[in-house]
Amino acid sequence: ELQVKNGSDCIAVRAQPRYSKSMVSGERNGALKVHLQSPPVDDAANEECCRLLARLFQVPPSRVHLLAGHSSRNKRVMVEGVSAVMATELLQPFLHT
Repeated sequence: ELQVKNGSDCIAVRAQPRYSKSMVSGERNGALKVHLQSPPVDDAANEECCRLLARLFQVPPSRVHLLAGHSSRNKRVMVEGVSAVMATELLQPFLHT
């Protein structure tokens, strides 16, 4: 689910920590599904999630912020400086149509 708030994109993310490789693996129940190598300890998985999305959206990690879900697999992430059109285009390979 992609929403635009104050010119920034907000994305629903479903994280799965302690995976063999960090990657975006598709879509689940309207959320972008990500696999993370880091364990959910000391914010490591959250930081890795933000870095992974920064690479996906081609922005510096400082422009990716975790808005909700710090201790949950279901997260809400904001990406600054990416238009809705560009975000949709970058996410298209991972989403079911």
